[in-house]
Amino acid sequence: MLGLRRKLRPRVETERLTLRLPDHGDWRQWSALRDASAEFLSKWEPVWAHDHLSRRAFTNRVYWAQRAEAQGIALPMLLIRREDQALLGALTLDNIRRGPAQTATFGYWIGEAFARQGYMREAILALTHHAFNRLDLSRIEAACLPENVPSRGVLEKCGFKYEGVAQSYLQINGRWRNHVLYANLRGDRRGRTDVG
Repeated sequence: MLGLRRKLRPRVETERLTLRLPDHGDWRQWSALRDASAEFLSKWEPVWAHDHLSRRAFTNRVYWAQRAEAQGIALPMLLIRREDQALLGALTLDNIRRGPAQTATFGYWIGEAFARQGYMREAILALTHHAFNRLDLSRIEAACLPENVPSRGVLEKCGFKYEGVAQSYLQINGRWRNHVLYANLRGDRRGRTDVG
């Protein structure tokens, strides 16, 4: 057994949260939170599949998360509040592209009961730091609906800058919708006047 080491699953710690990959034991909390927040989330998300909250669908999600992390193409993290181990939402660093791009995309959601308490801001800041300093990414992109003022606000508070509008970017709640695009760059110099 000498020389054989099991790869540690990634974890990111913040002041109040642990960000970690989902595991099979999270299904009840995840499905209960998604169900309780369905109306709150539906205006910002693609239409859920008929079996979205099922154990089987969640099992597939867990296996996808493990494979995606192992292959280095995504880092799907659950937000777990340390004080009581409550699952609050999720933040995924997805579409990780290496080579000359060194970029990825954030996607995220939070349960209605936990919104506007600074949890997502804390998680985005921590995973951004992890992406730049541990994963050596250079750019992180995010997109949201123009009218999603809370999402735009959290991105801006986390150092993301507005870059424009993508027409018919994603199907949200059954319709193709325009999205506003944001990005955060490692060593961002945008807006600075000290050219050099």
